[in-house]
Amino acid sequence: MIFSAVHIGLTALTTGLFALAAAAWRLPRGHWRHMLAVGVLTAVAVFMWRISANMPQLNDDGLRPFSANDWAAPVLTYVVLSVYGDLVPPADPARYRQTKALTTMLALVINVITI
Repeated sequence: MIFSAVHIGLTALTTGLFALAAAAWRLPRGHWRHMLAVGVLTAVAVFMWRISANMPQLNDDGLRPFSANDWAAPVLTYVVLSVYGDLVPPADPARYRQTKALTTMLALVINVITI
């Protein structure tokens, strides 16, 4: 089973919006650039992974209700947010790590539910 680009795009957008909410909750007030970056980078990571790996073998649930893509999209999200955090050091590293962890969990949950 493969998914349409629209379906994948909506999943990525949903994940990005929830990531933005998590960033707004955990990151220090006034750091909108970092908050927006978390939301956008999360959406891009999920979209790029899901669209590039959109093949039946990776979308089939090997361990119901989880597919290989359900597990991999959050991993790419974590890596992308880690690289961003290394290149643009956050004002509060502990809160950024919490945001990254929450966003990774959200990416897993949203990918399982929506795809």
